[in-house]
Amino acid sequence: MARLWDKGQPLDRLIEAYTVGDDPILDMRLLPHDVVGSKAHARMLHTCGVLDAGELSSLLDGLDAIQSSYDAGDFEIRREDEDVHTAIERILVAALGDVGKKIHTGRSRNDQVLTDLRLWQRAAVGDARQALDAAGQAFADFAERWGDVPLPGYTHLQRAMPSSVGNWARGYASLLADNASLLSAAHEMAAASPLGSAAGYGVPGSLSLDREQTAKELGFDRVQEPVEACQSSRGKAEASLLFAMAQIAGDLSKCAWDLCLFVTSEFGFFTLPVEFTTGSSIMPQKRNPDVLELTRGKAAIVRAALMEVMEISTPLPSGYHRDLQLLKAPLFRGFDVSMSMLAVMTRVLEGLKVDEERCRGAMSPELFATEEACRLVAAGVPFREAYRRVAASLDEKS
Repeated sequence: MARLWDKGQPLDRLIEAYTVGDDPILDMRLLPHDVVGSKAHARMLHTCGVLDAGELSSLLDGLDAIQSSYDAGDFEIRREDEDVHTAIERILVAALGDVGKKIHTGRSRNDQVLTDLRLWQRAAVGDARQALDAAGQAFADFAERWGDVPLPGYTHLQRAMPSSVGNWARGYASLLADNASLLSAAHEMAAASPLGSAAGYGVPGSLSLDREQTAKELGFDRVQEPVEACQSSRGKAEASLLFAMAQIAGDLSKCAWDLCLFVTSEFGFFTLPVEFTTGSSIMPQKRNPDVLELTRGKAAIVRAALMEVMEISTPLPSGYHRDLQLLKAPLFRGFDVSMSMLAVMTRVLEGLKVDEERCRGAMSPELFATEEACRLVAAGVPFREAYRRVAASLDEKS
């Protein structure tokens, strides 16, 4: 089967490779959503009289067979297909003939990919919520196990005030929980169905497409209107998801930074299981917290993915532009990296140990200086005077 847009003119092979890019690989994760979207579209075409009952049944069976092939690992998007949409149509036409050729009625690859991405995003948000909850619970469990152990609080990387292991862990549990609202916003940004908007300007009224039917079947909250908004909204939902994931990654990176310090021999507050560390190729005694350092660094990959999406989509004029094809790679990359960070830090918290003796030994008297000043304030001494008295007392002891 020829490309969906092919009218018989030649195409330079270098240009073909350049314009197709990595879509045959990236689109594999969109296939289940394209199948679901195509089923909904086929049922709607039956409702509006484009397909008879037999044709609908044949198309649904054909789409089920494609899903089964995908589940078995046998499905392939060829480079000449360009994308998942063409690959599916190619297989349907090969199996069903003219019936397969009807599936694209009233659709463009533009509204297909946008529908697929929004279905993927709504599922991805669900996966992210589960991973976020698991990580938050790991911090809460860690706080429960070690909560009473004292731990210095730091500002400017200097010992500042007394805290505890429990409060340190609960602080990160709270930070992570705050990101749930950002994920909800990302889910809402993908809540409008673009299916039926075609290339961004709808289809002739003679087809009488029922966009409400497909939106309802696919689980969208509403139809995106007007159709002119659909392609111009590309990148906004993607950026909202990546912003949420970047905030999650930032929290995990901050925690990893803490742990990089706390597991050193100089601090020694926490200990990583040996199986969570790696060795040196030259220094026999070394065990390195590479998992923490990589978590600290990978947050930058997620932030970069967010900026890549925004820099590609935001400067464009309205309507569809091929630049938008480039949104998939950073979207998937940023999401995947964030999810791996959540999984790894959940595992780290499950195995991390606390050296109670080192923690208690780090609770030097000066950590309680603010507490002493507040006691003087409670006795009627003005705060600034109390502050000076305590400072002078510490100077004398030093």
